[in-house]
Amino acid sequence: MSIRVLVNGAAGRMGQTTVQFIHTDKTLDLVGETNGKDDLKKSILATKADIVIDFTNAIAVYENTKKIILAGAHPVIGTSGLLPEQIKELQQLCAEKNLGGIIAPNFCIGALLMMRFSEQAAQYECEIIETHHENKLDAPSATAIKTAELINSARKKPPSVKKVHETLSGVRGANKNQIPIHSLRLPGFLAKQDIVFGHLGGNLVIAHETIDRNAYMPGVLLACKKVMSLKKLVYGLETFL
Repeated sequence: MSIRVLVNGAAGRMGQTTVQFIHTDKTLDLVGETNGKDDLKKSILATKADIVIDFTNAIAVYENTKKIILAGAHPVIGTSGLLPEQIKELQQLCAEKNLGGIIAPNFCIGALLMMRFSEQAAQYECEIIETHHENKLDAPSATAIKTAELINSARKKPPSVKKVHETLSGVRGANKNQIPIHSLRLPGFLAKQDIVFGHLGGNLVIAHETIDRNAYMPGVLLACKKVMSLKKLVYGLETFL
């Protein structure tokens, strides 16, 4: 039996690409396309969607995810901008309903490998530079935050804390788990991240750049198939590599 999928944010660039790829997968059945003006919960119930993929925006994603869960569908969330406390609340809501879901900071397999490789270099001090297109609303990116969390969890000892005098406030970037994150928003880019590790006498850079939205689609399709067997809300697609 096919998995019934509704795409929320279907008119956007990621939504359009997702719709196209769902049509190519025989195990998935596209039953609905919704956008900001639609009644999301009503659409989920009307289409009897098993899964709702959300590619909307940082302002709407939290409420959208709640609506998906309360309607009894599995959320597959590709929209960034969720705060840590919001993720915890959504995980609790899924637990109460015994419902599986996935929040993916990044669906691109290459980017997931970048994060995994960074864990192996966690003993070195590092900084993250993430670059996205000029229309991305949230900063830093969910990928940068997740990368910092993974590096921190792999550390055997905390990094040294250095006093810094900023003549311009914020010039050293945001701080996540004692890792500076620098966000760039520029035309000509889609998504790029560099993790710069420094050690005595040299440096290491682990980088990934996405130049086409098609790069996200294998991860989206993987999430749709994995989420059906979950009984909790998982944060990060790297779990399934």
